[in-house]
Amino acid sequence: MKIGELSRLTGVSARSLRYYEQQGLLHSTRSVGGQRHYSGSEVARVELIRRLLEAGLGSRTIAQVMPCVGSDDVAVAEDAFTTMLGERDRLTADIDRLVETRAALDELIAINTEFRRQLGAA
Repeated sequence: MKIGELSRLTGVSARSLRYYEQQGLLHSTRSVGGQRHYSGSEVARVELIRRLLEAGLGSRTIAQVMPCVGSDDVAVAEDAFTTMLGERDRLTADIDRLVETRAALDELIAINTEFRRQLGAA
């Protein structure tokens, strides 16, 4: 499939797809005229890349873990595993901070709700 179809199927701009390819995250073949052609499996790969980016992983980190998908190289798998554990720990810490921030906001909402209730009663 051409880049426009991959873009339409994944909701990712053609510009982003070219960036993913430049970063080594995505692969295509080229036609005689130089047009990019992607296999059907690239749709799932783009969706995985999007999820990882949305989770806060950078393209460099994604490039470190993506080679383990479909590789039988133990060293690649070990490096990717170590990177993934580190990223999971970072995400867990981010989630913990967000939960704490939400709890603090809930307290402020409760205080504000009570304050507004008292103003209405006055």
